[in-house]
Amino acid sequence: MKDTNNTNNNNWPFKKINYLLFGIGILVIILGYIIMGFGEVDSFQSIRLAPIILLIGYIIIIPLSIFYKE
Repeated sequence: MKDTNNTNNNNWPFKKINYLLFGIGILVIILGYIIMGFGEVDSFQSIRLAPIILLIGYIIIIPLSIFYKE
């Protein structure tokens, strides 16, 4: 028969730090697109700086926010 204890074992894997890192990642990605949008077509910021910022957001910060555990 099923145990009817009122214990709630809700083990959500994400904590506050995960959401904070995810938010920072989203802000970094938005910043990268803003820098890319305001730069000239052949400028340093559109060709080099913005893609590096976007890679940092997409490849480092967002996965870090998913895999980070305390």
